[in-house]
Amino acid sequence: MNITSFLIYCFIVTFTPGPTNIAILSIAHHARFKEIFRYILGASAAFGILLAVSVLLNSMLASILPKILVFMQIIGCLYMLYLAYQVYKMNVSGETSGQAATFISGFLMQFANPKIWLFTMTVIPSYVMPYYKSSFILLIFVIVITIIAFLAFGTWAFFGTVFKRFLKKYQKVTNMVLAGLLVYSAVEVSGILK
Repeated sequence: MNITSFLIYCFIVTFTPGPTNIAILSIAHHARFKEIFRYILGASAAFGILLAVSVLLNSMLASILPKILVFMQIIGCLYMLYLAYQVYKMNVSGETSGQAATFISGFLMQFANPKIWLFTMTVIPSYVMPYYKSSFILLIFVIVITIIAFLAFGTWAFFGTVFKRFLKKYQKVTNMVLAGLLVYSAVEVSGILK
C-alpha cells in the first residue's frame, strides 16, 4: 500500500472546497466557536459513519453504485443550489446563522454531500482493502481518515474565524463568492459538464 498516495488523496479531498467546507467557512464568520464546533463534530461523526458503512457494505454498494451515483448527483446538486441560495442571502444579524450551526445540521449535511459519498465509497476500498482484511486495521483507517476530515473542517472554521472582520466588512461579496463556489460544485456534481 502506498501510504503517501493514500494520505495525499485524503488531504486533497478533505481540505479542498466542497459543500461542507464552504458551509463551515460561512458559518464561522457568523457564529460563535461553540456553535461552529458542534457543526464540525456533527460533520465529522457523519463522515466517520459513512466511512464505516462503506467498509461494511462495499461489495453490495459496488453492484448498485450506478443507481446510487445518479440519485446522489441529483439530490446533491439540488441541495448545493439550495445551500448556495442560503449562503447568498445570509445576514450577520439574526438567529438563523446560529441555528444553522448545530450538530444535527453538520451531521445531515454529510449525507447530502456527494463529494463525501464518493470519497467514502472509494478511499478504503481502493487504498486499504486490497492490502488489509483485518476489521481492526480497517477501523484504524476509518478513525485516521475521520481525524483528517475533522482537521480539514477545523481549518476552514479557523480561517472563517480569523478573517471574521474582513468577511463581515465584505459580507455581500463574500456571500456571493461562497454561493458561487457552491453553484460551481453543484454544476460539477450534476455531470452537466461531462
